[in-house]
Amino acid sequence: MLLQFVVGAAACVSNIVIHALVMLVLVRVAQGVAANPRRSPSLLLTSTMVATVSVLMMAHGLEVCVWALTYEIVGAVPAGADVLYFAFVNYTTLGYGDVVPVERWRLIGPTTAMCGVLMFGWSTAVIFEVLRQALSIVSTTPRRGIRAGD
Repeated sequence: MLLQFVVGAAACVSNIVIHALVMLVLVRVAQGVAANPRRSPSLLLTSTMVATVSVLMMAHGLEVCVWALTYEIVGAVPAGADVLYFAFVNYTTLGYGDVVPVERWRLIGPTTAMCGVLMFGWSTAVIFEVLRQALSIVSTTPRRGIRAGD
């Protein structure tokens, strides 16, 4: 049982590192956009949110691949099962139950789900913070053609 926790913790820490690096990039890009708010407010909000969510989705996809690789290395998935599908089902807490880990690795699924919930929560917090920052930029940027006091 200890080995399951150690392997799960290693995969989860790998996910945390990936997520932290992606967060660093998102923060740097958001700071760059904030320093140069020349776009129209609608374009700024739309492009910021589309970019943020797209990058986060790619990060989650990479994190699922880390879990799939982990499952493959330790042999946690029964023969003939799709390891990437199994990783996605666990990471997203979908839990179809059509594929279950081999008995020896039965705790790795819940560990993956716990990690996925944490990563999705972190992503949600970042999405709201980026939106908040983008809205504050839009609200403080004077609109063209409108004078103060009008």
